[in-house]
Amino acid sequence: MPDVYLNAIGTATPGHDIHRAFVGWASARIPDPRERRLFDRMAARAGIDHRFSVLPIGPDGASPVAPGGFYADPVLPGTAARMAVYADAAPALALRAIAALGPAVSADPGAITHIVVASCTGFTAPGIDQIIARALGLAPTVERLLIGFMGCYAAVTALRSARHIVRSVPGARVLVVTVELSSLHLQDTPALEPLLAMLQFGDGAAAALVSGEARGLRIDAPFAATLPDSADLIRWDIGDQGFAMHLSGEVPGRIARALAAADLRALLLGEGPDGKGADRDGPDVIEAVPPVDGWAVHAGGRSILDAVEAALGLPDDALDASRAVLRSHGNMSSATLMFVLARMIGQPIANGVALAFGPGLAAEGFRFRAA
Repeated sequence: MPDVYLNAIGTATPGHDIHRAFVGWASARIPDPRERRLFDRMAARAGIDHRFSVLPIGPDGASPVAPGGFYADPVLPGTAARMAVYADAAPALALRAIAALGPAVSADPGAITHIVVASCTGFTAPGIDQIIARALGLAPTVERLLIGFMGCYAAVTALRSARHIVRSVPGARVLVVTVELSSLHLQDTPALEPLLAMLQFGDGAAAALVSGEARGLRIDAPFAATLPDSADLIRWDIGDQGFAMHLSGEVPGRIARALAAADLRALLLGEGPDGKGADRDGPDVIEAVPPVDGWAVHAGGRSILDAVEAALGLPDDALDASRAVLRSHGNMSSATLMFVLARMIGQPIANGVALAFGPGLAAEGFRFRAA
């Protein structure tokens, strides 16, 4: 089987920074003073400085929750209005991320053989995979795959699918796109837990070129595990006013317990019972697995990153790339891991691990190394 490489990543975020406006909006909705103070403390400790939104801003540059903004009315917009914004804004943001790839795609769009798109924050038909392909002038014969509603680990699914394509189709060049507009799903609630969940999320898009050309990061064997008794910990419920995110406060602890288990640690680190590596796509490899020197962990929140760091006994700086993405952009669902990986291209990584968590509760990832 040929080796497969993530050649380049382009990223894009909208221009409206809504983090501080949301914190003030949410805090004012909590009637209990003690819970309000708790929310304010947790917002200050969230490790997030900025989150961006595609939403149209109100007069004089006001945020979407200010008078004249998208969420200004006492009854928030319905799902149809939110999906109308998604249908226009998601492809536009995705195309900005593709443009950020530079000549990797724009110089020869006819060389793209497949496109894989992941998004869980909206629906439109024809899908954004077709909209993107048409806008780029891709050949009508390009094969398309649209991955929906898998949440934060969908980038792993998209890159894993691209890897399978390249390994099975000689000369394949796969365009992978992740685009999420989480800010379309603000919920008007006084409850502390959903407000803390909404505190994490922002909008963003990323695009990558995956091929057999040996540059960037080599994508090695993938792994996946669904954690038992955890299906209700991360959930999206579709309602008349958007998609309501449920992110339980139990998630970090559940992740920490899972990562402490020997079977998941072995799966995560690619080690067999003898301490040597095992490639799930082929026979056991004979060399010992080198120490992990690059961690690309989905920046789902400060407490999740803290849980991963503690459970795996990582050095204090091991998750610096993930924490930097969280601080600058918040949690952008499936796009987040791509932003982290973009910071690792060009680094001399011999044994990297990409890891993300999402509904299920599931952990998915892959090993990687510098080309």
